[in-house]
Amino acid sequence: MSAVTGVDSSTQSCKVVVCDLETGAVLRSASAPHPEGTEVAPAAWEAALREALAAADGLGGDVVALGVGGQQHGMVTLDDAGEVVRDALLWNDTRSAGAAADLVRELGASAWADAVGSVPVASITLTKLRWLAEHEPDHAGRVAGVCLPHDWLTWRLGGATGLDTLTTDRGDASGTGYWSPAEGRYRLDLLAHGFGRELVVPRVIEPSGVAGQVRDGLALSAGTGDNMAAALGLQARPGDVIVSLGTSGVVSAVAARPSADATGVVTGFADATGHFLPLACTLNGAPVFATMAELLGVDLGRFSELALSAEPGAGGVVLVPYFAGERTPNLPDASAELVGLTLANSTPANIARAAIEGVLAGLADGIDALIANGAHLERVLLVGGGAKSEAVQRIAPTVFGVEVEVPEPAEYVALGAAWQAAWAHRSGADPGWPAPRGRTVNGVHEPVVRAQYSEAAARIATRFR
Repeated sequence: MSAVTGVDSSTQSCKVVVCDLETGAVLRSASAPHPEGTEVAPAAWEAALREALAAADGLGGDVVALGVGGQQHGMVTLDDAGEVVRDALLWNDTRSAGAAADLVRELGASAWADAVGSVPVASITLTKLRWLAEHEPDHAGRVAGVCLPHDWLTWRLGGATGLDTLTTDRGDASGTGYWSPAEGRYRLDLLAHGFGRELVVPRVIEPSGVAGQVRDGLALSAGTGDNMAAALGLQARPGDVIVSLGTSGVVSAVAARPSADATGVVTGFADATGHFLPLACTLNGAPVFATMAELLGVDLGRFSELALSAEPGAGGVVLVPYFAGERTPNLPDASAELVGLTLANSTPANIARAAIEGVLAGLADGIDALIANGAHLERVLLVGGGAKSEAVQRIAPTVFGVEVEVPEPAEYVALGAAWQAAWAHRSGADPGWPAPRGRTVNGVHEPVVRAQYSEAAARIATRFR
């Protein structure tokens, strides 16, 4: 029996799955933690990867290919000898917010969106390079090349023989701010504009390509970013919208054409197949439910029961869940508000339902933004820790206005990386693995939910813009 290994090197940990080459069934798995913080030594990722690979026998004699899916945007800087210049700045490191604003002011939001599909924000790699050039000139002077977390791990597994052997894929490259999804090429002029000079960047190989070898008979696939790997693991297709409800909320769509949203709400990524993956992100996801459950003095199971016992619209109670500020819309200084309370409707059930409806309504705004930028909606796939809630699953169709498919819980980023590894091993032939099983949930569309939420959210936006 032959197997392939998939890696999910996320912000929090490294997860490894080993899958049967023929069926995709998970044979074994393991994980190892990453350090906390938004600034991390890449060596810690490699140590966690080696630990998880050893625990799962991810480099075992049955393994014929390996793929790495990794957190997007992180800035890994390398000198001429391939040594790391400084700890990597992760996607969630916001010190480059000022640099992002400067870049937008210098060229204009529309120019950036047209050039690379996205308007610079603090998460984007190029903004971190601008910050480095301005705040750490000594470090910046030593930098010869730049890559992303998954690029670096793939390079290390393949022997790290020189900067010219760095590779990446179109999906992860599209989140750097200097690679164009529409043109399928680097914009090194924009890299030089942001950093002050050009740098060595990884060679972009085909989605089904081979980046190198760990050893004879064990190939490395191109790998990709985590959102792109998750789409592969879910076997998402054009017309699918993926709603991932974790710490934050992510709404992405597999699209046939690139997007360019000058408002900055939608980031116009490429995917890991040849299609595109426009994406919108909210900052307030499943932790909102835990916070409101604690406020009500109940556990999450009882919180779900309370929410389902209330009527759609929660009797007029609305939670705008900007506990961490918000990204969609871009209101970083906003705070959450619970509005519409009266003596008659101030019940635990209405408050619980308002919390779930508020989070889902914010994600529905993200879906609308994707559609406005050319995405086609046929099916919603609801995944992530928050999607395990019965109330979330049953309320989602009433808010989104379409049926929702809830795939069974799985490590979809790692599974997508394994799928890509099998794809590379088969020289571009589809692995033919069965699609994930799941349940389909229907519900009557309740327009009142979006109407109430939009009115309350608009009042907050007026104050914080």
